[in-house]
Amino acid sequence: MQFEAFGHSAMGANSTDNEDYFLVDPDNGLFIVADGVSTTPAGEMASQMAVETVQKVLLESEDPDETRLSRDIMDEEESLRERLRYAMGQACATLRQYGELHRECRGMSTTLTILVVEDDIAHFSHVGDSRLYLFRNDRLRRLTRDHTVVQKEVDAGRLSVELAKIAPSRHVLTQSIGSQGAIEPVTSTRPVEEEDVFLLCTDGLTDVLDDSVIESLLQEHPVEELAYVLVDTAIEAGGEDNISVIVVKALD
Repeated sequence: MQFEAFGHSAMGANSTDNEDYFLVDPDNGLFIVADGVSTTPAGEMASQMAVETVQKVLLESEDPDETRLSRDIMDEEESLRERLRYAMGQACATLRQYGELHRECRGMSTTLTILVVEDDIAHFSHVGDSRLYLFRNDRLRRLTRDHTVVQKEVDAGRLSVELAKIAPSRHVLTQSIGSQGAIEPVTSTRPVEEEDVFLLCTDGLTDVLDDSVIESLLQEHPVEELAYVLVDTAIEAGGEDNISVIVVKALD
């Protein structure tokens, strides 16, 4: 299966640095978005280091064979999910080790959402509150759940979705790459159909645009315009945080 993919990132109204970082690699079916945590040191560096670490772990020969993506060897689905979890762990270790060597960066952390597509199967792994969506048959479906304090409250039935959007703690993460606690990345697999569109984004987009608005934009615009349309719409809606979007469409 072939894919076309587009990415775009912009600073929000209250941002002085863009702490988002993303990778678009359709040749290898690898797409990643990360959002450096602004309440920790060196967020911009954290997101870039995490993405580059995952890329090296999955694609470069310097890493153990069992962690490499290979087009000529068909891995079982669980094997690839294990490699994604391994890549997440390596990104976490890289940030922690860098922080130990550079005290000014100690505690640096980032969100991380990874999509890997092999043939007609999509695999993803996720930590934090960036998101992955699937747009199929004109309907948008969220494939990830935010690792935040308010999401836990919503899941437990103690907080409504509406109140969660304005809660002061809505950006407090329960886990992130580089944090001192153990991470438990969510990994999963989905079949891919022709015309499927995957959307990866940081919370700068979803803070200001509801899923229904995002769905409408996906219905109304061609895929090559969507990354810019989504980012521009979020900025016009008063987006204060950095906004990054990747759009991936399955062609055949």
